[in-house]
Amino acid sequence: MPSLKDLKVRINSVKSTQKITSAMKMVAAAKLRRAQEQAEAARPYAERMERVLSSLAAAAAGRDGAPALLAGTGKDQVHLLVVMTSDRGLCGAFNSSISRQARRMARDLKREGKTLKILCVGRKGRDQLRREFAQEIIGSLEGVGKPKLKFDAADQIAKRIRQMFEHGEFDVCTVIYNKFKSAMTQIVTAQQLIPFAIAGAANENAAAGDTSYEYEPEEDAILEELLPRNIGMQIFRALLENAASEEGSRMSAMDSATRNAGDMINRLTITYNRSRQAYITKELIEIISGAEAL
Repeated sequence: MPSLKDLKVRINSVKSTQKITSAMKMVAAAKLRRAQEQAEAARPYAERMERVLSSLAAAAAGRDGAPALLAGTGKDQVHLLVVMTSDRGLCGAFNSSISRQARRMARDLKREGKTLKILCVGRKGRDQLRREFAQEIIGSLEGVGKPKLKFDAADQIAKRIRQMFEHGEFDVCTVIYNKFKSAMTQIVTAQQLIPFAIAGAANENAAAGDTSYEYEPEEDAILEELLPRNIGMQIFRALLENAASEEGSRMSAMDSATRNAGDMINRLTITYNRSRQAYITKELIEIISGAEAL
């Protein structure tokens, strides 16, 4: 059984940890509000761009001369997975859920005989995936969006992906990230960027001849301009969603850690008081027994 001194040291240690986790929870809560506002502000633009592109792409798909980012390479052999995680831990299951989805997709692709390439955005994803897919990781980016997340950071990643596609280094590109729903809930999302995935509703409308808009210049010219921009926008959206999800997950994790530390302090305090009472009782018995012996 630990001594009274050991229990006291343990209680003080847990109290110090509780102060740290409580402070981290408050910092994460402050950052979450800003990150959530940015993520929610970016959603309407990104979703509207996807709908417009889906409407245009549904009519242009299969036509001769369709943009390469829409038509693809005509093959489905080499897949690039862009795995977006954070550079820091202490955020619950945020990183592990993304890595788990990436690992599942990677295994399925390799089982089908596909060639796999992985681009990691964030140190934690790289550390978790390289245990099994070290040979497939072609690059790792850290510190993206530091000190503040701007579109330039997403545009640099998009340019790298487009250059790889133009050089024929992959056929299909998919980005994996966490979509923010609430501080308690994040949804792991796998979104295909290249070739552009046409939404089912837009495909059905095009097949039914439902044309709501007339475009000028021609659809192909608009697609040539918007498809590269859409890659940057979707990556920026994924980074914003990830930032909000990370802070929400960290806030929840630190809240749980703070409460668990409080429970541990209570248990250790009870053990300390009982041990101290037993020690005092033992000393009293020894004193009384000695007095009676005299």
